[in-house]
Order: sequence, then structure tokens, then C-alpha cells
Amino acid sequence: MSAVSHGFIAIFFILGIVLHIVALSIGKLLRPHQPAPDKAISYESGVDPTGDSWIQFNVRYYLFALLFVIFDVEAVFLYPWAAGYDVLRSEVGLFILVEMVLFVFFLILGLLYAWKKKVLEWE
Repeated sequence: MSAVSHGFIAIFFILGIVLHIVALSIGKLLRPHQPAPDKAISYESGVDPTGDSWIQFNVRYYLFALLFVIFDVEAVFLYPWAAGYDVLRSEVGLFILVEMVLFVFFLILGLLYAWKKKVLEWE
């Protein structure tokens, strides 16, 4: 990388920080500031909150979220691959197809493992 490239990166970095600071400062100056005790309580669909806020969630919520993220990331990888498959196949050959089949195979293997461990069953 040349010094010009480093200069552009530094300018973008500085502008990113400065623009955030300026936007937050302008927002602080323009917004109304009227503190009230009612504004400090949690909002739960118009109902006053009751009970303890520290409840233990079922770990299955996190497992479902993790599986969703995994398959969401799979879609992020599959879409550009499918869109550029013809070009990639002409440049790389069938290796690109084998690579994606292996990628999907390992994801399916992980899904089958989660299914076998009964992670996807709700009691």
C-alpha cells in the first residue's frame, strides 16, 4: 500500500469519528431536556413493571438464536456464490461447486447433530 492509500484510510477514519461526534453534539443541543421520574421506569406495553427483572431464560432461546445466525450466515455466503457461479465456474472450474457442496454438507451435519442432541425439541 502506498502512502496515498494510508492517507485516505486515515481521512476516512478521522471523518468517521468527527461526524459521529458532531451528529451526537447537535442532537444533544437540539433535543428537549425535561427529566421526570416517570421517564426513568421501564416501559412494558403501557403496564407498570412488576417482579424481578433478573429472570433466567431457557437456554433453548439462545440455541435457536445461534442456529438462526448460522443459517442466516449460510444464506449470506450462498447468495453471492449462486449469483456469480457461471463466472466462477469458468475461471476456477468445478472446484467451486465441490467447495460449496462441502460448505453446505458441514452445515447440514451440524443441523443433524443439533437434532440428534434434541436441541430443536421444545419441552
